[in-house]
Formats: sequence, structure tokens, C-alpha cells
Amino acid sequence: MTPPRILVFVDYFLPGFRAGGPIRTIANMIAHLGDTFAFRVVTRDRDLGDEVPYSSVQVDSWNAVGNSEVFYASPANDRLSGLMRLMRQTPHDLVYLNSYFSWRSAGLPLLLRWLGIVPCRPVVLAPRGEFSPGALALKAGKKRLYIRLAGWLGLYRQVCWQASSEQEAEDIRRALGDSALRVMVAPNLLPPLAPVEAGSTAKIPEMVLPSSSALRLVFLSRISPKKNLAFLLQVLAGVDFPISLTIYGPQEDIAYWQQCEALMAALPSHVAVRHAGVLSPEQVPAALAGHELFVFPTLGENFGHVIFEALKAGLPVLLSDQTPWQSTPDGAVQTLPLDALAPWREAIQAQAGLSPSERQVRRQAAAALADTMMHSSDRVAANRQLFLEALGG
Repeated sequence: MTPPRILVFVDYFLPGFRAGGPIRTIANMIAHLGDTFAFRVVTRDRDLGDEVPYSSVQVDSWNAVGNSEVFYASPANDRLSGLMRLMRQTPHDLVYLNSYFSWRSAGLPLLLRWLGIVPCRPVVLAPRGEFSPGALALKAGKKRLYIRLAGWLGLYRQVCWQASSEQEAEDIRRALGDSALRVMVAPNLLPPLAPVEAGSTAKIPEMVLPSSSALRLVFLSRISPKKNLAFLLQVLAGVDFPISLTIYGPQEDIAYWQQCEALMAALPSHVAVRHAGVLSPEQVPAALAGHELFVFPTLGENFGHVIFEALKAGLPVLLSDQTPWQSTPDGAVQTLPLDALAPWREAIQAQAGLSPSERQVRRQAAAALADTMMHSSDRVAANRQLFLEALGG
């Protein structure tokens, strides 16, 4: 029996990595569900910020990638006519979109369906945190106008919405009202578990830090207003103890990065900050392991794969309350609102005041939380059910 065929549209995909979470989410989904569904992915032929296409793929052609086939569209094919041809020529039973506001990855495929010039198939749309209050506040006027126009046209009519959490489901309903009548919760998927040899046990990461009195913080994400690095720098401007902050991530918004550079230049001498470049996924665990606290005052995440990566590396995390993550009693996760700087300074100072043994306990709690999540089968079942119900509908 031929498995149901899912045609996926996403702005960026493997071997790219600079666009962050959506790439990993879809790659993990295909790894888990590739035996149940036949995935075909349509994406750009280059990574975020790159001027040239990938050298390792066949552009404007289907490529075998894991359990899927991927079409890397050149700029010439990444338009209305090219997408129309792809949707007409590629047999599929369901369309899976991975943005609301991306015109290329959602608007164009839905416009073609609305015009009736491509096959009318069930649609699942994952907005990937775009409806969190913080995310909606960025370029708010344009977003409100688009939501009104799309609602008036009925562009998103009969779409099944994927939320990664109950919180995101509420965000979607609040932003779209009657335009989002069918919202299903299917959490973001984590990488499949690697085979474990008999008798082996999970190993808590060991903290290896240079001799230094400074508390070592790390920020890992795209440098853009949504990720809110400037807020963290404003927090650090008021601390009165030694801090070392390492920043990893592509400078997606140059004007915003210049704002951050100005804040960095004004920091007191006991706060050392450096931008250490962009990490490939393979480099992330080792880079994180040399730090003591992951700090992420994001304006909105539907999951935050980087948060999971930090926990997996044994780092406690300090987050904004604009993610699905909740504070834990053991200190592995702490969430704070973004309406004041002082609580963030106090939380960082509390981490600095812990003894080595107390820090190790928190590291063990962080790694244990990640391990528990990795062994949960509910996430996979919820995603499988999402597509099956959408296909049935």
C-alpha cells in the first residue's frame, strides 16, 4: 500500500542550519514518520543569508535526503509559476506549510489553491510561534493588515492548524479568531534516539571550565529582534560581578546587530562579551559544554530546539515566559517576564552564587529533563495523528 504523500513547503532545509528550529523540526519529523508518510520537501537552494546555492545538491531537481525527497528551488523557480508547476506535477495527498507570514512558504501555495489552478488537497499549517504576542509586536502594522486581507479573501479557509503546545493554540485562536476553527496540538519532534548498547547508561555531561571567577553565560540563536539579544545586554549592563558572555549565531539583521554592538561597547569592564561566530549542528554540544547558564530572553518560540540542546548539554536555562517551557523546582529551567531587567539580574546573580556542587546538581537536572523528553513517545504519536486526521478531513 502506498503511504500518504505529504508535500512540504519550508523556506530553508538541510543541509542548511542558519534558520534554526524549523529545519530541525522537519528533519526530525521525517526521521520519525518517514515510514508512515512519503515526504517531499520544497525549499530554497541556499541557506539563510547565503548568496550562492549549496554545492552538494542538484538545484531545480529532486534529491534523496534521508527518508524524503527534496526539491531545491533556484530563485527562478521560487516564484508563482515555478511553484504552480511543482504542485501540479508532484503527486501529493496533503500540503504541509511551515509559516503563516512567509509569502513563499505559505502565501503562494495557498493563493494557487484559492485560484483553483493546483490540486485542492488538505492543508496543515504550522505557524512556528509567529502568533506569540512578542512575535506579533514586530512589524505589527503589516502583520495586522495581512491577517485582515487573508481573512477577507478566505486564503486560509479549511486549513488545519498545528500548534506545538496549548499555549501556541491559544495564540493562534486569539490572533485569527474564526479563521482558525481547527487547531490541533502536536509538539515539535526531537531527534530519534541513537541505538544504545546493552548495559549502558545515560551519562551526565561533565563541566569542564577554565579557571576563572566569571560566570560563563551563552546565547545561541539568530541575531534578530525576535531573539532579543539587546535585552540580555541591557541586563548585563547593571550587574556588579564578573560575567563572560559568548554569543553564537548568524547576524540576520545587521541594523539590530549594530544596536547590540553599541550596547556591548558600553558594558562595564567586568562584563566580557564576544561573538564567536556561527555553529554547525555538530559543533553545538561541545560549544555549549564550556558554559554554566544558557540565557534566552526571546520574544516568542513555539518550542525552541536550542533550549533542548542546552539542557541536553547539561546547561540550566534562563528563559523569557514567551515559550512553552515552564520553570522547574530543581532549577533546570527558570522563566521570567520581559517587563523588567532587575529579576533577570537577580537570577543570574543567584546562579553565580551557587557552590560547585550545587551547580552540578542543576546540570544533572537539566540533562535528566532532556533525557526524559527524548524517551517520550507521545510526541511522535501526536504528530502522526495530526496528519492522519487532516487527511481524513
